[in-house]
Amino acid sequence: MINIVKHSIRFFAFIFVQAFIFNQLEIGLGIQIMVSPLFIFLLPIELNIFALMVVSFVFGISIDYFSNTYGLFASSALLIAYLRPFLFKFLEPRDGFLPGAELSIYQMGYGWFSTAFVLILLINNFWFFLIEQFKWKEVWYIFLKTLLSTPLSLGASILIQMAFFKNTSNK
Repeated sequence: MINIVKHSIRFFAFIFVQAFIFNQLEIGLGIQIMVSPLFIFLLPIELNIFALMVVSFVFGISIDYFSNTYGLFASSALLIAYLRPFLFKFLEPRDGFLPGAELSIYQMGYGWFSTAFVLILLINNFWFFLIEQFKWKEVWYIFLKTLLSTPLSLGASILIQMAFFKNTSNK
């Protein structure tokens, strides 16, 4: 029950932060800070693919509603929700994931988190900017936006975890 409340609070907090703070920033060169993939990344590992995709769709479409982005966030949220189990299977620690473990930077360590989350961010950002531009002749601009947005998104996501998450690991 506590996990449901915790993830529900995160759901609304991430919608607010993405839609009303980071989507309002004008950095230049089309750079956009995306912290919304962190919510999907932090959902429980035990969550089945159907529930993960339903939650991700509702999450993405909620951000789209407040940002007037017409399904861009929902589309990228669905893509990373679909790919998340495959990515986690590929990057699974040797001893496996601990039951009920949170996939935060504190629980999994900086190395694992950075590798897994950067892959999620690259996929999310590339898809988001590809659908936003919707022109293959702009593919180099899409790559540039992806490569410039990913480090800023990673930094913002790490700062969010350091500010609002407890360090409960023994590492």
